[in-house]
Amino acid sequence: MQPDMTRENALYSLWCENASEDADLVKELNDIRGDADAIRERFYKDLEFGTGGLRGVLGAGTGRMNIYTVRRATQGLANYVKESFAEPSVAISYDSRIKSDTFAKTAAAVLAANGIKVHIYRELMPTPMLSYAVRALGCSAGIMVTASHNPAKYNGYKVYGADGCQITLEVANTVISKINAVDIFRDVRICGFDEAVANGSVRYIEQNVIEEYYKCVLAQGIHTDICAESGLKIVYTPLNGTGNKPVREILKRIGISEVTIVKEQELPDGNFTTCPYPNPEIREALECGLRLCDEVKPDLLLATDPDCDRVGIAVPDGKGGYALFSGNEVGAMLFEYICEERTRLGTMPKNPIAVKTIVSTDLVKPIAKEYGVQLIDVLTGFKFIGEQIGLLEAKGEEDRYIFGFEESYGYLAGSYVRDKDAVVASMLIVEMAAYYRTKGISMMQARENLYAKYGVFKHSQESFAFEGVSGMHKMQEIMQSLRTDAPKSIGGLEVIRSADYLEGMITDRKTGEKVPIDLPKSDVVSFFLPGHASVIVRPSGTEPKIKAYYTTACKTMDEADALEAKLKADMHSLFV
Repeated sequence: MQPDMTRENALYSLWCENASEDADLVKELNDIRGDADAIRERFYKDLEFGTGGLRGVLGAGTGRMNIYTVRRATQGLANYVKESFAEPSVAISYDSRIKSDTFAKTAAAVLAANGIKVHIYRELMPTPMLSYAVRALGCSAGIMVTASHNPAKYNGYKVYGADGCQITLEVANTVISKINAVDIFRDVRICGFDEAVANGSVRYIEQNVIEEYYKCVLAQGIHTDICAESGLKIVYTPLNGTGNKPVREILKRIGISEVTIVKEQELPDGNFTTCPYPNPEIREALECGLRLCDEVKPDLLLATDPDCDRVGIAVPDGKGGYALFSGNEVGAMLFEYICEERTRLGTMPKNPIAVKTIVSTDLVKPIAKEYGVQLIDVLTGFKFIGEQIGLLEAKGEEDRYIFGFEESYGYLAGSYVRDKDAVVASMLIVEMAAYYRTKGISMMQARENLYAKYGVFKHSQESFAFEGVSGMHKMQEIMQSLRTDAPKSIGGLEVIRSADYLEGMITDRKTGEKVPIDLPKSDVVSFFLPGHASVIVRPSGTEPKIKAYYTTACKTMDEADALEAKLKADMHSLFV
């Protein structure tokens, strides 16, 4: 039976009549004329404004990222901001993706037409620098045009609150209700971008704001003074994104002079021709950098994602090659380094606090205990880490926060921004490597020392893609099945406890006893196994994927690898 295409065809006709301002969209609409499947994929739903904003495939239609869906979302945001603030203003930044600059100027033009003051960077800038600008300029909200580390066909639009964090669930729901009330063609107010700049309703963010950001980053250093004399050699790739200028500037300021840039990935390029998945979590994205490492023989490879909020590394493995470190490993190493050195120097605050997400490594728990740091677990998403900093700030205690991280290569030291920051993370990683080098310790040795001290924790993550309408339904079925027909064992290990973060309960699988979870509701399920092993499953909030996170804790890495393979085999049978 063929699906009823009445609604989709009506929307398609409406777009053919009204969507004439972008030649690419006009061509696409003409190209799909008469193609029922193509029309349905573009119009079967509206592009969802999720908990943080928009993200979707570029193209024509209500379900794609284009100037019209950006205008509609911005009009909804404008309606919210005008109701909530007496003198509303919004900061805007954008990355190197296809049409990012166009979408940023489109959003600015809508806000200006609504009487909202706009501050926009003159050129592409990282996500953390947007978070900083919101706070530094006293803005009501912020917009970052990015799809982070997604493939080139995606773009997105993240919304930030006045606190510099991505907006809360409550605010997101309010904005969503405003967006839903907006007709995409009739209800959007818009003016010319150049006209708005000329009359002062859109202003460019000045260099002094950028300079103050750099000062805040540099203030997080512990041993930056040793970097210049360390002899450390770096290979760096911004993966054709926003990190090129700020990361190189920070490395220059701490005295790192031997920095070799991966030329193919140096300049902004939204096509990401040398890294189809510009994600430093994925080895393929680092291949150009790794080839350059074979020539240059650096002490460290750094790779930041397109909006420069994540950073991945590779280090000499002692066998002539380079080993990639996971986000959990780098996070744990940075945490140990910060705790050990700040304690030694006497700069550790009283009652220090660190924050991690629930899917990030428990290796940091014994580290926190060793140094007397209170460790807080939050839901997946760095805004929940930022939220904890805000709670401390409200009490005048933000200096207690020393570090926050998530397993997906996101780190933040300091409270000057409220999102993960690959600029400060790059600086601290380089500083840490330089410091260890002056002690005759390689990064590989530092990692082994960490495991020798606290135990071997192995973590990995897998993503399972579910594209289109059928994929969305399949994802829903899998998550429901994990709740109603949960596995009794995984990888040959009995499931001791399970947690349903949507229900808000942890269940003892032997007794059936339930204990409440003191976290907001979220579509996540966890299965806890003996010996600190676990599997956590959640749908991505930004992509048509289900993500599985595996943890094994064993005496040796070989044992951890073997157990992980068993866990993965069982979970694959549930997802495929």
